[in-house]
Amino acid sequence: MKTQNKIALLLIVISLICLYPGLVFDILSIEINTELPLLGKINLYQSQQSILETIQSLHRDNNTLVAFLILFFSVMVPILKALILMMVLAVQDFGARQQWFQFVRAIGKWSMADVFVVGVFLAFLATRSNENINAALHPGFYYFLAYCLISLLAIQVMKVE
Repeated sequence: MKTQNKIALLLIVISLICLYPGLVFDILSIEINTELPLLGKINLYQSQQSILETIQSLHRDNNTLVAFLILFFSVMVPILKALILMMVLAVQDFGARQQWFQFVRAIGKWSMADVFVVGVFLAFLATRSNENINAALHPGFYYFLAYCLISLLAIQVMKVE
């Protein structure tokens, strides 16, 4: 195996290691408060969830389509992509390697993991503009971001030739 592909394999493993805490650790907390005369500051809403907890909440609240889309693009596609990339590195037949690698590149275009990260970050920034809304990013966000960047880097490093 070429050195570049050994590096790619290491990056794939590291990306999967980052994916797990990215899915189970809290990613974002939102707190909405108001200031009332005589009563002071009152907490109206508070939420802090991981990606997997968000999927469960959406499913429980009958938002099954949205729950499935997040599950598919944030959990299933990343795992499938990593498994196929490892298979590309293991298969000896050049034609098969090329086809599987092209498949990964095609599903990579449809992978919403990176879009999800940007969406969470934009939600964070949008809520920071209002003094009654407090938002904070949590470790799950950074792990998931690391997964996205490292998995993209693995594809760039990999040589199928």
